[in-house]
Amino acid sequence: MSFTETSINNVPILLIDQFRTMDYLSVEKYHLPIELMMENAGQNLARLAASFLPEKGEILIGVGTGNNGGGGLVAARRLAGWGYKVFISLPDPNLKELPAIQLKRALAFGAVIGSLNKPDLFIDAYFGFSQRLPLPVEFESAIEQANHLFCHKISLDLPSGFNPVNSSSLFKPDCIITLAAMKTELLPLKDSVQIFVADIGIPTLAYMELGKELPLYFQKNSLLKIVF
Repeated sequence: MSFTETSINNVPILLIDQFRTMDYLSVEKYHLPIELMMENAGQNLARLAASFLPEKGEILIGVGTGNNGGGGLVAARRLAGWGYKVFISLPDPNLKELPAIQLKRALAFGAVIGSLNKPDLFIDAYFGFSQRLPLPVEFESAIEQANHLFCHKISLDLPSGFNPVNSSSLFKPDCIITLAAMKTELLPLKDSVQIFVADIGIPTLAYMELGKELPLYFQKNSLLKIVF
């Protein structure tokens, strides 16, 4: 098993806006590079994906133009390096600088740009905590197609098309791997979606500034499955 099960009582719970603050503090005050957090997020995502496919299989990753897409591309690189067949869906190929670098790395490792009608696993890495509704039309179309795939589906951080007011989303995942802390807005999904929390390297001091504690279990495992 590539993750540790733990009670919701053992992990910090933050509003999405509070996580934005913690992310900002990590970069600006504690000098944690965005690329390093992206690497940690993508590595944990790859480990989770591999746990659902113990035998080699075909994985389709939907990638956005920003940092969430960059995390998906890190996962693409890691999974391709482990021997999985990885396909990358790019509804908008105009990636920002860091995701563009991650795309080159993923392709060098053997991932390919393309689509699949019957993947063994789909990863939603279109949009993260910075997403705003409505989504661009090309992404809404891609998400609608992904929802109709007959395979296990994972969202990175938040499901794409997520509405924090009512916790609904355009993309319908089977599980979510959210970053650094449980998000308050995800709690209404606890009965229908598996939720994991991943360590992305944010320091204890950043948690403390928001009145929270770094999960103790991160010392042993950077990926936690939440039990409610």
